[in-house]
Amino acid sequence: MYGDFVVIKAKENGVNVIGLTRGKDTRFHHSEKLDKGEVMIAQFTEHTSAIKIRGKAEVLTRHGRIEAGES
Repeated sequence: MYGDFVVIKAKENGVNVIGLTRGKDTRFHHSEKLDKGEVMIAQFTEHTSAIKIRGKAEVLTRHGRIEAGES
């Protein structure tokens, strides 16, 4: 599903957003750090198969809304 977008809104300072590659071996290929209130729009591409989020963030996808980092 190339082209799908996700919206990530940081709910605290220092939220890490990490892009992971697709293919035979999964590797980190991009990293961003967001501060509280910052928003990032990320896209799945031929190179990005997964996005890892560390920290408290709101994530919006076509499948719905998810709270990352909440217990």
